[in-house]
Amino acid sequence: MNKNLQHLLIVDDDDKIRNLLKSYLIEHGFVISTAANAEEAKELLKYIVFDLLIVDIMMPGQDGYELTKDIRQSSLTPIIHLTAMNESENRVHGLEIGADDYLSKPFEPKELLLRIRNIINKTSTKNIKSKIQLDNIVIDLSSGSIKGRTADLSLNQNELKILQLLSANPGKSFSRDQLITELNFSQERTLDVCINRLRKKIEKNPKIPRFLRTKRGSGYELWID
Repeated sequence: MNKNLQHLLIVDDDDKIRNLLKSYLIEHGFVISTAANAEEAKELLKYIVFDLLIVDIMMPGQDGYELTKDIRQSSLTPIIHLTAMNESENRVHGLEIGADDYLSKPFEPKELLLRIRNIINKTSTKNIKSKIQLDNIVIDLSSGSIKGRTADLSLNQNELKILQLLSANPGKSFSRDQLITELNFSQERTLDVCINRLRKKIEKNPKIPRFLRTKRGSGYELWID
């Protein structure tokens, strides 16, 4: 196997969709593994480090949301949700628990391909191994871990991308449009969810943030003492 090829895992109980996506993505240069349910996916994840996961939400047994929660306990591998549910609250829930993007069914395989490439390009070009200290907590940007709280916490890829960008430019304000463009977020709501979640993880009082600040009329900035 060519070690330079990205290895993706497709988790979907629909044989037709699973096989169609597998054939399409192989044609476009990816190595593909598949699983028909969460249990099969977990077995593969024990032995294989994937570059990205494509996870269907509506599956028998453990659904895609629960699978995502389990994966996020130990892994920052990017996850794209496939969902037939159109309600925005369902899509936002996926982002809140750690998904990096979502695609509503039915969809064009080409759109999925573009989203996969965008996420991989963003995550693979950054290999930052620095640490940020904010008061009594230490954030490791290479592992995505936060230490110093009562319990250790972890960051997902979107949260990491925000901190990597802001920490490389401490004190500099980034407008919402700049962040959405730089981080390749598909919608504003993704940014809102990530900022709120980050503040809960790094701030003593998320409602009055000391480090991840909102600058009126400018956007967001990270202050590092």
